[in-house]
Amino acid sequence: MGLQITDALPAWLLPLARAVETGEGLGPGFRRPEELGGVPRRSAVLILFGEHPVDGPDVLFVERAKTLRNHPGQPAFPGGKVDPGEGPVATALREANEETDLDPAGVRVFGILPDQYVWPSDFLVTPVLGWWHTPSPVRVRDTREVASVARIAVSDLVDPANRLRMSHPSGRSGPAFEAGSLLIWGFTAALLDGVLRAGGWERPWDTERIVPLPQEVLALAVRDVAAPGGEDS
Repeated sequence: MGLQITDALPAWLLPLARAVETGEGLGPGFRRPEELGGVPRRSAVLILFGEHPVDGPDVLFVERAKTLRNHPGQPAFPGGKVDPGEGPVATALREANEETDLDPAGVRVFGILPDQYVWPSDFLVTPVLGWWHTPSPVRVRDTREVASVARIAVSDLVDPANRLRMSHPSGRSGPAFEAGSLLIWGFTAALLDGVLRAGGWERPWDTERIVPLPQEVLALAVRDVAAPGGEDS
């Protein structure tokens, strides 16, 4: 879904904006199985692109607190549950502000991607794409929800040395990114993988490099699966 504001974007974001308009090659295509029944919870995330004066284009990430019920300890895009009467854009900007102190006035939304289903939390997530035309300082606002906030350079994300596939004991594997102290995997990595490819940034990397999830990451993931449903923001 393009928002027809490509004239207000930097040249390096235009390929991604055009991909949004065509709707091709974006997102991992996670769909909720029909046999589940019921109604999934709705949420939205903000995939926010900025431009560092030295490091160039970058993306904003949060590291979720290890005490959260859903997806504890995982790097993620800012976001959370849709409140009654809210649309995905309002949710993504509000949650980004609540998690990182981001000033929404400095963000121009230029696209909304198809909804993606996230298991085991049973969320239907709407990814919102934004251009951070006027960056504001970001920080952890609430340590109960967020452990850290980071702007990660696109050049680091697409560096073949930082790319791998992460395997789960279930036998599934998916793209992952090593970004400093953060290991980006799971839903966030799958979504990031598609966005970077659609934006024309992806570089050839060793897709046969498959590494098992670290034990400490796996332990949190297992706790996530075992936890009863809750209302993480």
